[in-house]
Amino acid sequence: MSKLPGNAGLSLLGDKSLDFYRDPVSFYRQKMDKHGGRVFQSRLLNRPTAFICSVEGMRELLSEKSNLFLKDPTDLMTNMYGDTIVTTNGEEACLLRLSLTSLFTGRCLESQRDFISSVCERCLKDLSLSGQPECVYSVFKRLGTELVLGLFLNVRAEEQPELFQEIMQLCTQHWHGLISAPVNVKVPLWSSGFSTALEARDKLMDIIKDKLENDKEGFVGSLGSLPLPDSSAASQHLLLFISALIPKAVASLLTSFTLVLGGNEQEETRRRAGEDPDYLHRVLLEVQRLWPPFIGGRRIADQDSTLAGFHVPKGNGVIYISHGVHRDPEVFEEPDNFQPERWRGRNAGQEHLLCSFGSGPRSCIGSKLADIFLKDVCMYLLKHYDWCLDPPSQDLEYKWLPVSRPADPPTVSFTRLDQTRSDESDTS
Repeated sequence: MSKLPGNAGLSLLGDKSLDFYRDPVSFYRQKMDKHGGRVFQSRLLNRPTAFICSVEGMRELLSEKSNLFLKDPTDLMTNMYGDTIVTTNGEEACLLRLSLTSLFTGRCLESQRDFISSVCERCLKDLSLSGQPECVYSVFKRLGTELVLGLFLNVRAEEQPELFQEIMQLCTQHWHGLISAPVNVKVPLWSSGFSTALEARDKLMDIIKDKLENDKEGFVGSLGSLPLPDSSAASQHLLLFISALIPKAVASLLTSFTLVLGGNEQEETRRRAGEDPDYLHRVLLEVQRLWPPFIGGRRIADQDSTLAGFHVPKGNGVIYISHGVHRDPEVFEEPDNFQPERWRGRNAGQEHLLCSFGSGPRSCIGSKLADIFLKDVCMYLLKHYDWCLDPPSQDLEYKWLPVSRPADPPTVSFTRLDQTRSDESDTS
């Protein structure tokens, strides 16, 4: 058993949280170079913290030793969402997962396919009409919001536009508070972001509770009938499921998909992905590998343990960095290159080594639903459009927090495939 490389620093003075949150990718890469390995320690949120950037360490943390490394009961997610499947530990988390799993599998998923297709059609059918480039992240975030509010809350944008707009604004306010300093201050003419988020949460909870009492259809009705631990559990989980977190994750991955498959040089890749669902699956795995929507996740050691051969004392933090794990050269050859074929070759059957949505027994319960979202949207785009960056020269440098995407929102021009074929026919 070895001591973790690096220095956890002194309390407060040695904290590196600002450095990490300013640019987490540069932070972990500099530390790896300095310490000569993919596991090291520093001080994060004023707690000695092991940083895990290897597949081996991630698998130990999230799968083999998941019972030894727990969610932090004092983190901001608990403040904003309460006790949910994401924030609880131990038996409570297991029971919640057992109760909720049925809503995200089998018939419940398949019953939503028509709605997902209708949202794709409504949000994406006019991408080429204006003749102007589109800010794709905004387009996809709106699409993700329509999907989430329609599926989880039975609020359809075309049927209840005012209620939809109100909930969308409240979710945005709630989200901004989630990523702000947890300081609850309210004075005349000014409120802190966290205070505004708490107010938005209370208003959302009123809407959610009304839905649970009066709407017995779809996801809302099914959730209300589940054997959950207390009366507040259903409303807290609905708050989590309709939060801005999911639309932003969907928008992140779809933006990366659009960017990597854009332009004339990727025309054959787009054609192949549109004709072969297995190839589209490999493309999306590679998009998720290289541009994970979330930078990672954090745990607290419940007892002395080891990760990747290094000692982690009880009470220390551990954070896995998905961006680093997904680029571990021990597992992924040429890790910085976009190579969908790797998932039919050396990495076939190794999807579980990705951790964008967690991994192991605490992985995201909605990952199958997200997969359906993404594939349906991507297939719609591939069947109906060609696209390219417009203007062709843009700064695509990514920012990684709170959700990954280019720091400067990219703009893309879309051309309908039927129009392209018509133009080619006229030319000939």
